[in-house]
Amino acid sequence: MNERKIRILEAIINDYIQTGEPVGSRTIAKKYNIGISSATIRNEMADLEELGYIEHIHSSSGRIPSDLGYRLYVDELMKVKKLSLEEELIIKSKLLSEALYQIDKIVESATSLLSDLTKLACIVKAPSMKRSFVKCIQLLKIDGNNVLVIIVTDSGIIKNNVIRINQSVDKINLEKLSYLLNMRLKGLTVDDIDLEVINNIKNDFIGHDDIFNALIPTIYDSLKSMETPQVYSTGETNIFNYNEYNDVEKARTFLELINNQDYIKDLLENSMGGDNKLSIIIGEENKIEEAKDCSIISAVYSVKDRPLGVIGVIGPKRIRYDKIIPLLKEFIDELDRKLNDIYYDY
Repeated sequence: MNERKIRILEAIINDYIQTGEPVGSRTIAKKYNIGISSATIRNEMADLEELGYIEHIHSSSGRIPSDLGYRLYVDELMKVKKLSLEEELIIKSKLLSEALYQIDKIVESATSLLSDLTKLACIVKAPSMKRSFVKCIQLLKIDGNNVLVIIVTDSGIIKNNVIRINQSVDKINLEKLSYLLNMRLKGLTVDDIDLEVINNIKNDFIGHDDIFNALIPTIYDSLKSMETPQVYSTGETNIFNYNEYNDVEKARTFLELINNQDYIKDLLENSMGGDNKLSIIIGEENKIEEAKDCSIISAVYSVKDRPLGVIGVIGPKRIRYDKIIPLLKEFIDELDRKLNDIYYDY
């Protein structure tokens, strides 16, 4: 494809992303300094349509980018925007949740922040503990009858639970019990915690039966609950910033898509594989019929280079790729730094 066609295609894509309106040859001639007549632009547009990079809709004389056109734009033509200082500061200052360093809570908070920054719907696959094992368990005294149980896995997932006991236990005894728990449970998965392991812990906890009775169900339930990753979304109403969703049927289809957990899981599943941390899926590249008019930009977040889950944004195919891609990259890099800091704290 020659330079002139590329410049016209860029103009069509940039204009359509900004306005959401089909782009005609006169618009390109007036708004973009390409240096050729409307008639010549029309001929070039006809060629671009024949090549599959743009398409005609309805009876309008204007054209819109095709999935192939967007793909060429994202892979080769797009000029990535630099994040503003304000955006960088927001990401760095607001990303860390204070929910007792629970990674799932931090990710949930981060998802809302990403939706606010991009003005798009945000979808996420939360951390899973499947195939993960216990890294450490710590018992901390809150007050006379309440003990905080902190469970940390090798993949960085942290769970906090409060158990209530009948007899007060001092700090030294809790440290001793924590040590014994780690001797028995460190390196085990939830499936490894069998009757023999539980009986050994029970023998270790002689004289602290009330702690044992409250602790074992709490540990088991916490580990079990982390096996199945949650998927969820936020910012769904941001789609109404795009005029194509003034169409009631289109809006209904999108909202049904974004509120279906199975669909979200399928949309994000492919992002966990491959060598690239960032995934851009456009239109027909989506396997789900309801997502054929959407683009999804997603990225994997990790602890110690071990993938934990995926966060992505979803919207119409004319989203601001040039702005969202660098924003998501910076966002994920900062999230990874925060999660790794938490992991190494334990």
